[in-house]
Amino acid sequence: MTGTFVNVGAVIAGSLIGLMINRRLNPRFTNTVFQAIGLFTVFLGISMALKTDNILLIIFSLVLGAITGELLRIDKGIERFSDYLKRKLKSRNDRFSEGLITSFLLFCMGSMTILGAIEEGLGDEPNLLLAKSLMDGFSSIALASAMGIGVLFSVVPLLIYQGGITLFAEYFQEHATELFVNELTAVGGILLLGLGISILDIKKVNIVNMLPALIYILVLVYFFG
Repeated sequence: MTGTFVNVGAVIAGSLIGLMINRRLNPRFTNTVFQAIGLFTVFLGISMALKTDNILLIIFSLVLGAITGELLRIDKGIERFSDYLKRKLKSRNDRFSEGLITSFLLFCMGSMTILGAIEEGLGDEPNLLLAKSLMDGFSSIALASAMGIGVLFSVVPLLIYQGGITLFAEYFQEHATELFVNELTAVGGILLLGLGISILDIKKVNIVNMLPALIYILVLVYFFG
């Protein structure tokens, strides 16, 4: 999982730089950066969502994911985890949880994440993940400068999610098809679209409780795709 480890290191380095910049920025600039991130997230989400060829599977995965997330109260678990980290770090950042979740979704929902992780899992050189690491490093500078230290801790779910896809591709090579990649990317894009709407304060969308949709789409594509 060399590519994922390099990606994690790039996000850590970028986040640290962003945190240093944050201390020197006027809040007006931080808010503008925050809005720019929101607009980019909406654009990225729409472009990714259009990759689907199975609208019904996307709908079912999102509905089942939302129901599962609500039953499991994933958002409350994330809040407790974030509060625990904040207490340990003695952080007063109100955007800690938002920074962690936003960064994780932006770093992990793109097609480069899925394709790159599969590429490495199939035994090829992790060229896509190395390129993604450079992009995520610069992105984390902007994110951390706007949202604070929560961005740094997005490396934990990044490692689990991206590394998990690599291991999946390694052990289930015959299932790592273009169809799986496109539909997983489309679901991730819709989640990013909801995230962008939340960032722009248009409407609060509980994206965290929809995350199980990423698992349901794989199951649905396997049986019905």
